[in-house]
Amino acid sequence: MASKRMSLLGDKTVLREKRLSDAANDYEWRADEELARLDAARPLRVGYKEFLPLYQEEIQYDAPWSRRFAIDTVADQRHIGNCMYYDINFTAGAAELGILIGDREYWSRGYGTDAVDTLLRHIFTETPLNKVYLHTLEWNHRAKRSFEKSGFHAVKPVTRAGLHFIYMELPKAAWDERQGERQAPVSPGG
Repeated sequence: MASKRMSLLGDKTVLREKRLSDAANDYEWRADEELARLDAARPLRVGYKEFLPLYQEEIQYDAPWSRRFAIDTVADQRHIGNCMYYDINFTAGAAELGILIGDREYWSRGYGTDAVDTLLRHIFTETPLNKVYLHTLEWNHRAKRSFEKSGFHAVKPVTRAGLHFIYMELPKAAWDERQGERQAPVSPGG
């Protein structure tokens, strides 16, 4: 069963529903050794011909515990990455966030932070979730700084399958507070 299609507009990015035309980029990114390492995943080893039907099925059917989005640039609608929130637990009010900027031309230029901010705005204003968390590799300082810009704070180290991560989270109350600070008028001289 497919849900209604949506897109979420940020300052630099548009988060939109995945589509079949994203398959070539997603295949390239999933097969890339460096991107897989940054995502703590194994690079894809099947051919594109085998990948395509699995990809089509993945985007055709919504899972109630996961929402996936493509990341496009606002300026030229270029597909540069993907993000999602998953392991959605409405009872606990929490979900995990994941992001990949696959197009290296857009690294360290604020697109990842904008996509995360846009996704957080959606989660905290359009869903009943009250906490978003993530796991970032301990050595990935660029990702950690980006998540901190969006309000996440490090909670604890976590080891999974021999890899060392930092568990980070952002409660809705902290997000609400940040939004209030961003909207507060600046006083003269301040």
